[in-house]
Amino acid sequence: MNSGIPTVDLSPFFAEGDDEGKRKAIKIIGHACSEYGFFQVVNHGVPVELMKRALALSKTFFDYPTEEKLKSGPVPGTPIPAGYSRQPERSADKNEFFMMFPPGSSFNVYPINPPGFRDVLEEMFSQFVNTGRIIENIIDECLGLPSNLLTEYNDDRKWDLMSAFRYFPATERENTGVADHKDVNCITFVFQDEVGGLEVQKDENWIPVTPVEGTLIVNVGDVIQVLSNDRFKSASHRVVRQARDRHSYAFFYNIGGDKWVEPLPQFTTEIKEAPKYKGFLFKEYLQLRSRNKTQPPTRAEDVISIKHYSIRRQ
Repeated sequence: MNSGIPTVDLSPFFAEGDDEGKRKAIKIIGHACSEYGFFQVVNHGVPVELMKRALALSKTFFDYPTEEKLKSGPVPGTPIPAGYSRQPERSADKNEFFMMFPPGSSFNVYPINPPGFRDVLEEMFSQFVNTGRIIENIIDECLGLPSNLLTEYNDDRKWDLMSAFRYFPATERENTGVADHKDVNCITFVFQDEVGGLEVQKDENWIPVTPVEGTLIVNVGDVIQVLSNDRFKSASHRVVRQARDRHSYAFFYNIGGDKWVEPLPQFTTEIKEAPKYKGFLFKEYLQLRSRNKTQPPTRAEDVISIKHYSIRRQ
């Protein structure tokens, strides 16, 4: 089935000797990151049965009464609400989610039920980290960067996070699950159930990403766009609510909050090209993006995005 975005087989990266398969995958991913900002991967290392079990357990969890889910609610005072949360009814993003940081983090709140949910979440987290490292190394290759450059730059896994989502059905007045936006981080992984609803913007058109069992949807975020000086794009995407509940997982492969982000010299000084962005601390950009939600601007043009750091030239 055509998913609407390029699909890549990652199996050559789990075996020795298939250099031609690796070259083919690198070529497709490089084109996808420059044209779409999105692609899908199969044979990605995350066990398909684990993905199916994770979806089944999250559906069970979200079907519990609210008072049961709130037993796994966020701890007051944490910077991001680990555990169960629900978007306020006044928000356009009407959904509920369960969020976790790396296993062992003091911020985590684990689900009491259903049995085995915590173990599956922790295993999913570990699997996503491994796949993130593979994709990161592939992006090095796609951009012609030295081997492991991004891995050495992005060496703090404490900022990664994962969420299980439930989006409520569309109504006659509202079908927005998540409004169009771009991801702030390095790389995002998503897998959705058969209901679907994810759409990617390309050339002013919205492309539905058709669910295909066992695939992971991958997109590069604002950090990669800046580091590559716009070689790769962070694409707008949204979730359109459907006639029934939609379940999905998202894993955000981040960088440390104290990391300085600016175009790499390989795309500026070394090729005598002007940087398109001024540098910034990642955590400061996170704070500005969070303010979009906590203190929504009255004018659309005041919403903070990566354009906030663009260098405008005469």
